[in-house]
Amino acid sequence: MSNKVTVTAHSVSFPGLLAIAFIVLKLLGHITWSWWWVLSPLWIPAGLLLIIFLIIVLFVVIGNAVS
Repeated sequence: MSNKVTVTAHSVSFPGLLAIAFIVLKLLGHITWSWWWVLSPLWIPAGLLLIIFLIIVLFVVIGNAVS
């Protein structure tokens, strides 16, 4: 009989840690930024990925139209 143990490790990325720090600072009143900027470490990387994806799609569409 074999006993197998599966261990999974979860980590938080740098933008996630930065967002947590900004949220704590905002809730404690140490910063007076709007919530858009407090949560920006979460949406800026997603926005950059979306822009890169749209540029790639644009190149593929133009490449197919030319050939």
